[in-house]
Amino acid sequence: MSDSPGWASPGSSPSDPPSAPGGDAPGGDAGRPTDKAPAGQPPANWSAQQPPPAPQGWGAPPPPPPGRPGWGNWGQPPAAKPGVIPLRPLGVGEILDGAVSTARAHWRTALGISLAVAVMIQLASTIATGVWLRDNAGFEALQTETNPTTEDLRDALSGTMSALGVEMLATLVGTVIATAMLTMVVSRAVLGRPVSFAEAWRDSRPQLLRLLGLTLLVGLIATLAVVLGTLPGVLLSATGSTAGGVALLFLGGMAGVVLAVWLWVRYCLSAPALMLERQGVIAAMRRSAKLVRGSWWRIFGIQLLTLVLVFMVGMIIQLPASLLAPVLGGDGVDSFVTGGPVEMSWTYLTVVGIGAVLASTITLPLSAGVTALLYMDQRIRREALDLELARAAGVPGYERHPGDAAPGD
Repeated sequence: MSDSPGWASPGSSPSDPPSAPGGDAPGGDAGRPTDKAPAGQPPANWSAQQPPPAPQGWGAPPPPPPGRPGWGNWGQPPAAKPGVIPLRPLGVGEILDGAVSTARAHWRTALGISLAVAVMIQLASTIATGVWLRDNAGFEALQTETNPTTEDLRDALSGTMSALGVEMLATLVGTVIATAMLTMVVSRAVLGRPVSFAEAWRDSRPQLLRLLGLTLLVGLIATLAVVLGTLPGVLLSATGSTAGGVALLFLGGMAGVVLAVWLWVRYCLSAPALMLERQGVIAAMRRSAKLVRGSWWRIFGIQLLTLVLVFMVGMIIQLPASLLAPVLGGDGVDSFVTGGPVEMSWTYLTVVGIGAVLASTITLPLSAGVTALLYMDQRIRREALDLELARAAGVPGYERHPGDAAPGD
């Protein structure tokens, strides 16, 4: 029994073992030779339309020996690299470099997508903040008064929750659109093929609702893990045992956070599985769990490193706007240095919003690219996807001949 390399047909799971005859479980058709892409054609469900195969002839890389070409063997040609990554198991640096190289090679499309999404998110956030917090007496009282009244607290909480709700909704929709379209850009970049904004939208649009449902479901599962961890402590505190309740709340909260992180990593490859394999929501989550199994710590480390890099880059880009906003808003530099109250003027909100847009435009392609490349790396390691990608890219020496066994058979 062997795993099936290559791209799955819609709804199937290539890493699943074949089901019994007559079964209808996902992955039952995985591994059949009919699912393999012929030479020069894109793997199944990589994208709906693809440009012609990469040109061959002068300047093309030399044909590799049969099997996995030269990976880890001295004196053999290096792995084929038709696009932004070499077609072999990737290191951490190669995954990060591949995400950056995708944004550089397809900067019009990648930055155009992230800029459009960032503007949409920040516009909704800025308007919501200005409407509910700019002239909110309760919010101003919290900044200026040492003993705000209950009415002030209620007004500030109401305005904050309203603005936060709009911002979270806009962020959710924007993140789903950006993830879907940027995943399609990375899929073309790996093959060394161009992609336009319109092509990325056309290929990702049919899966947007499923990706939205997947994002909500994974977020709900992680939230429930934290809630279930803290619930015993809350109930114990309600019965009158304050000390024991606080201790249990702390321990349960820590356990809930650990469980939420474990679940997030387990399902972090669901989005590219859903987009590139045209999977359903539950099938994509199962697919991610199978690909992450045995590599949890490695994937967690790469994702954590990516989050740290994204945070640092975002802070560096937004810092000038944060320093300039109080000055242009009329509060002066002293309010920023001393930490005094800042007036929520439209000028202040606009300048801060511009900084946030620039930061998101740079960081969105990085985070989406790392996740997509992690998914491909896991499939290369487990299913020899590099061979299918080389055929799809038209790399010489990878053509399938009649009678050849499929990789993994």
